[in-house]
Amino acid sequence: MDSITGAMGCSSSVPDNRSERVIRAAILIQNWYRLTMARLEMRRRYSLSIFQSIEYADEQDQLQLSNFFTFMLDHCTHPDSVSHIFTSPGVSQVVDEGLYLKEFEDNVDVPDSYNGPRLSFPLKVEDASALLHAFRNEQLLHARYVLQLLCETRKVLKKMPNITHLSTSYSKDITVCGDLHGNLDDLLLIFYKNGLPSEQNRYVFNGDFVDRGENSMEILIILFTFLLIYPNDLRLNRGNHEDYIMNLRYGFTKEVSKKYKDHWRQIVYLLRDIFSWLPLATIIDSKVLILHGGISDTTDLDFLNALERNKLKSLMRPPKSPKDSQKKIPTSRSTKGIAKRNVEGTMQHISSSGSTEAPDPTLKEWKQILDILWSDPRSQNGCTPNKCRGGGCYFGPDVTGKLFERYNLKMLIRSHEFKPEGYEICHGGKVITIFSASNYYEEGSNRGAYIKLNPELIPRFVQYRVSKYTRRQNLRERVGTIESSALKSLREKIYAHKAELISAFAQYDLHSTGRIPVNDWAAAMESVLQLELPWRILQPQLAQMNTDGEVDFMSCFYDLKIGQPAKEIQPALMETLCRYRKDLEIIFNIIDKDHSGLISLEEFSQTWKLFASHLGIDVDDESLDKLIFSIDYNKDGHIDFSEFLEAFHVVHRLEKKANS
Repeated sequence: MDSITGAMGCSSSVPDNRSERVIRAAILIQNWYRLTMARLEMRRRYSLSIFQSIEYADEQDQLQLSNFFTFMLDHCTHPDSVSHIFTSPGVSQVVDEGLYLKEFEDNVDVPDSYNGPRLSFPLKVEDASALLHAFRNEQLLHARYVLQLLCETRKVLKKMPNITHLSTSYSKDITVCGDLHGNLDDLLLIFYKNGLPSEQNRYVFNGDFVDRGENSMEILIILFTFLLIYPNDLRLNRGNHEDYIMNLRYGFTKEVSKKYKDHWRQIVYLLRDIFSWLPLATIIDSKVLILHGGISDTTDLDFLNALERNKLKSLMRPPKSPKDSQKKIPTSRSTKGIAKRNVEGTMQHISSSGSTEAPDPTLKEWKQILDILWSDPRSQNGCTPNKCRGGGCYFGPDVTGKLFERYNLKMLIRSHEFKPEGYEICHGGKVITIFSASNYYEEGSNRGAYIKLNPELIPRFVQYRVSKYTRRQNLRERVGTIESSALKSLREKIYAHKAELISAFAQYDLHSTGRIPVNDWAAAMESVLQLELPWRILQPQLAQMNTDGEVDFMSCFYDLKIGQPAKEIQPALMETLCRYRKDLEIIFNIIDKDHSGLISLEEFSQTWKLFASHLGIDVDDESLDKLIFSIDYNKDGHIDFSEFLEAFHVVHRLEKKANS
């Protein structure tokens, strides 16, 4: 019996040992999985932080240069220039809708060969369906119908108050959508999942319909069409990108000019006016405030509802004080390196006549609208300037609470801010951010979302992601794609500040070894770039470190170079041109006389001097002459500025080798 018992006891321990090994293996696998997922999540988060920091820095640059762009638009009024679209007395006849409608009906023909949708006004649901079908198949709506649609849209918008109202008593739910930024697939997916706008299916679209994406025009056409069909059931709030100067920089103006080559000027001018007539906010059931950006401690809804919103065509053009109007040239800091006679010569060369704008808004009106279109919420109490974006403010829970108490509100829905999951709730549930553009930075970078508000005003969030390629990728591959794209953008930013960074590194490199501790490297990076990024975490991706834990700071630049370098050109000048490529593109478009893409060498020289003067950039005439000579490739006295801009961008050497 004892032997049998012993044998049985021995055999019963085998399963126990196996179970222990299985449990240990499961724990190891679980720990490995958690660690792997944590690392992937860290990489994803810092990649998105890079994208967002660069985006905000770009917006800050845009706002800081607003005075310069204002000066250029006020003084560069060549007959066919971009500025002429916005300031010409001749084009401004568009204010009389009847005359303008007759003009393009008489002069804009629709050829028999056109096989796209043909609209008849007043529009019906069938017209909207035809447009949706056409845009799914990448067709364009003819310019004749676009112009007519825009004129009719403006008529409707002009009758709307600054702050519109909707009620849930007429429908089961109201759907609120955030930024779309030209991503037509997101809008089509929203309509597929949630249904088309109708009397029973009301929508609020909360601004930023345009820029960045490739189909801003199609989105506007669809939204304006439904607005004309259901003016009482669809609301369109203005965003900070419904602004013609923003559109010059972020792609919408270029999109329109490519799609409508013969009539783009009339379309852009009409849109400039339409954007100024978009309502500023929507209130649902007197309890839910919906606006694009946020609020400040001075936000006054009564004042906002009473001002003349159409006076503010662009927030990039702040009201002029009496002192500003006496200045000949706007400057952001003291001028260096450019003689006064050169600046005056520039002004004489590019100036022709003044603007015929409507009376300027007051500073208070401008500030009130700036705050609601540009501000962001923060968890800390108080109201402080929004330094990341350069405009608007950061508002805390106390600011939200005071506004709610004053106006008896329950919830604030805003957009304006990228969110990885498409939405975010803050301030104790009182403030909701909704962002509807999926894949905003890169394929797979984020979900889009929209909100369903029922009659009890309880929000329900619907998330989605338009998937073209990401379904074929696993999580590691998706994160790798996002990370690679983010680091590429960051390296370009680094190279564009090469001279400043080397100077900052040198302050820590007291013995000229070319190496500094990682903490000093991180401090130098932040002091120059001011992106508030986790530089210590990013260091292995950006610079080499030796066994002593010191960073070879010049390795930041090893795999980067300017597109078409010219040895005789001053390096600092090349870096400056690289850094301000987007701004130079706007300026070139403003002074391009015939929209040919060509500007004379003299125009380029004088404009660059003016721009450098504004920024306080020290560039001597000899360096500028060498630059001009090097980029006049066929020596015809003109510069193709598309080629010029392409030449002064950062090339990633490793990628170039891989692609060759």
